[in-house]
Amino acid sequence: MANKETDVDVLIIGAGPTGLGAAKRLQQTKQASWMIVDSNETPGGLASTDVTPEGFLFDVGGHVIFSHYKYFDDCINEALPEDTDWYTHQRISYVRYQEKWVPYPFQNNIAVLDKEEKARCLDDLIEAALEARVRAPSDKPKNFDEWNIRNVGNRLNKIFMRPYNFKVWAVPTTKMNATWVGERVAAPDVKLLTRNVILGKVAGNWGPNSTFRFPAHGGTGGIWIAVAKTLNQKRTRFGVHGTVTRTDAETKKVYLKDGAIVNYGSLISTMAIDSLAQSMGDVKLQQMCTPLFYSSTNVIGIGVRGQRPGRIGDKCWLYFVENNCPFYRATIFSNYSPFNQPEENVKLPTKMLANGKKPTSSAAQPGPYWSLMLEVSESSYKPVNHETMLGDCIQGLVNTSLLEPEDEIVSTYVRRFDHGYPTPSVERNGVLAEALPYLQSKDILSRGRFGAWKYEVGNQDHSFMQGVEAADNIISGGLELTLNNPDFVNTRANTERRLTGFKITKETGK
Repeated sequence: MANKETDVDVLIIGAGPTGLGAAKRLQQTKQASWMIVDSNETPGGLASTDVTPEGFLFDVGGHVIFSHYKYFDDCINEALPEDTDWYTHQRISYVRYQEKWVPYPFQNNIAVLDKEEKARCLDDLIEAALEARVRAPSDKPKNFDEWNIRNVGNRLNKIFMRPYNFKVWAVPTTKMNATWVGERVAAPDVKLLTRNVILGKVAGNWGPNSTFRFPAHGGTGGIWIAVAKTLNQKRTRFGVHGTVTRTDAETKKVYLKDGAIVNYGSLISTMAIDSLAQSMGDVKLQQMCTPLFYSSTNVIGIGVRGQRPGRIGDKCWLYFVENNCPFYRATIFSNYSPFNQPEENVKLPTKMLANGKKPTSSAAQPGPYWSLMLEVSESSYKPVNHETMLGDCIQGLVNTSLLEPEDEIVSTYVRRFDHGYPTPSVERNGVLAEALPYLQSKDILSRGRFGAWKYEVGNQDHSFMQGVEAADNIISGGLELTLNNPDFVNTRANTERRLTGFKITKETGK
């Protein structure tokens, strides 16, 4: 029996934000036939949400919604249109340092450090500012470590930027480029910082995520499940029916696990570009991608019985630079939505106490409950002991005062993602300048967090719009601003494209 073949103008591999953005745009314009495939039964990709057997929700990493694009806002508001679908939060974020909670970003809030440390940091900040005044514009930093020294001075780089970024990226800052930084890292205003130190004043909220939204139900993954439901379901193949086994770029065929074959005119791939090279069996592309570096992410969830402690309050996420805990970030996930954990009347047994001891009773007891979500990076530079990681993280929560030794843990969650962070390494830009055009010459657009390997445009809104703009490029040669101009899209609200004005209807699929 011959394999079933399907012909489409555009095939989309991956139903994370990028793939869903491409499908949404193609459905809207109605100028090309399309199909979207994904090996997972549930859409969302790296922006999905898991639920523990006890009923605690944990995103597969720290995700919040903040946007640079009106089109993105329109699409998620169409999928989740009610006010009750969302919670809006003001970011309350701190860095744990020497048993203090330093307001984020650390480098803007040295006013809370002790006098000796403030003086050291200011000395180096002023020296860095004076050196910058006489530096030629053509003298660019060679790597991220040098960028940090030039912008925050040696002392702040030593006590925070260098160790913290290694903890996040699992690669030395000397091996990262400085072109990705943009809005991701705050460069201090030395005059304002000096004034704040003298006055003992904390800086205001900084950055694009100072206000963010979070879905009431289903975690971050709930957004993408809702967006996927707005698509023509006849054009989606998820699970075994959407699992790609091989891509033949010469004949423009994609082979699926269930035996089906999809013939395409253009391909939008949101697979990691190194995985795509393997799928294609393209030795040349594999060699191009060899210098690309990435870190793996371990997500650890902890469900706790009891009222949320006053010391936790309304904190959103917290950063950790020191070695008394393995995680670089902790999110108070229960603060994002009251539906991220079981209701108070749900009875659960205690698995363990935070000090590692067994509970005195194995009987199920009611709540209330709250939860923490932790992230631990991993790479060849920074290996992780997976057998002890959960216990080490719980001990780290005690060490950093997020948990008390007698706190009752009722649920735990551990999940590892091989491709966690696409590292903006020193070699990255050169690799992408060769690999992405090479693929495009074969009518393949590799886009998304790992498809394009650009962390600076790897948030949910960026990734979604990479898909939208890839679709526009295929249909009409539209510019891909997000991929090619990260600084531009990150410094302005993108309003030139709106969902409104088009009649969105479900296609017949005929």
